[in-house]
Amino acid sequence: MKIGILGAGHMGSAIIRGLANCYSATDLLVKGHHVTPELQSFQREIGFQLLTENDFSATDVLFVTTPAPATQTILRATAVADHTIIISAVQGITPAQLQEIFPTNSVVCIIPNIPVAVNAGCIAMTKADAATPADQKTVDELLAQLGTIVAVPATNAGIVGTVAGCGPAFVDVFMSALADAAVQNGLDRKTAYQVAASMVFGSAKLALETGTNPDVLKDQVTSPGGSTIKGVVGLDEKGFRNAVNHAVNQANG
Repeated sequence: MKIGILGAGHMGSAIIRGLANCYSATDLLVKGHHVTPELQSFQREIGFQLLTENDFSATDVLFVTTPAPATQTILRATAVADHTIIISAVQGITPAQLQEIFPTNSVVCIIPNIPVAVNAGCIAMTKADAATPADQKTVDELLAQLGTIVAVPATNAGIVGTVAGCGPAFVDVFMSALADAAVQNGLDRKTAYQVAASMVFGSAKLALETGTNPDVLKDQVTSPGGSTIKGVVGLDEKGFRNAVNHAVNQANG
């Protein structure tokens, strides 16, 4: 399978890294906005084909990750084959607009997050009429290699994208705060970061693999009068839940 990636910014680069873990790098065809020294260095690291023109006619799938204001102009100057499946990761351009540009192609819209770089992403996907069943199956199998697919109606794609896309930054802030507290209590910085990240990874893995409600998992480690419940009460006293709710609402606004 030949896979094109149009746009090599933060999200495009994350998708490239994730795909390179599953496919031969030489089967990845990449076109950035400009051929910068940074992009050339990235190409040498990964080994993908770096295009100088928007010609993706040799690809079976094309990921679009260009900046939204310029996307339609760029896509109208992009060549694809009739069978090329278009997967748009651009917010602000609708499936109908994409279908107007590519009338003979299957089109799917997604909102991925940065952890697709390590094949642990969360990808909001809207299954649209613009993709044939066979092409949708191809998309499902391809995206599943980048992480967890959350198929939602278009009306809910935004909030899934907000939680999944902005959430990693919120978790990074949380891990940084945990590490600061650990350092304050005598732990070295490197170990503090390792402990915080490992804890978040394990907690998420437990929730996903058991399907257990997070409140139930929390109750399982909050013994009566224990240190954990005292810490949870401390979070509530400082408005932790309200702060998280406010952050999501602000990001989704």
